[in-house]
Amino acid sequence: MEHPSAFPKRTSTAEIELGAVLQPKFGPDGMIPCITVDHVTGEVLMFAYMNAVALEATLRTGKASYWSRSRSKLWVKGEESGHTQLVKELRVDCDQDVVLLRVESVGGVACHNGYRSCFYRRLAPGAGPGDPASFRLEFTDKPAEEPASVHRKKA
Repeated sequence: MEHPSAFPKRTSTAEIELGAVLQPKFGPDGMIPCITVDHVTGEVLMFAYMNAVALEATLRTGKASYWSRSRSKLWVKGEESGHTQLVKELRVDCDQDVVLLRVESVGGVACHNGYRSCFYRRLAPGAGPGDPASFRLEFTDKPAEEPASVHRKKA
């Protein structure tokens, strides 16, 4: 894939891992994984992908922007629901192939199902590989908002 021009070309391993220049590694599909957490609590709110366009938009606007793989378009969090994510800090992992956004979640809803976090279920204790019936999910939270209202178009 062609190197996104807005970002510096990746250089040596030492510069990528210990240097002071952002050199994101987009995958063969042009995507980089992004974990989004609450900037105060550290709670994981969601996981999504960014391409160069989404990463550029996030840096330019200060609002979390992602690439919707299902819709093949830029997705600015909150453009429909009003539940924006204001970026307080952007981090990358050691080899710069994952982005971590620390955000203020305006409206307190990150999930399209109305939950504060997309991670509102956990695997119940006792699950085992030999027992498919044991793979039960337990809810760890209640929706903060009805899903239908999360999907409303902003006026």
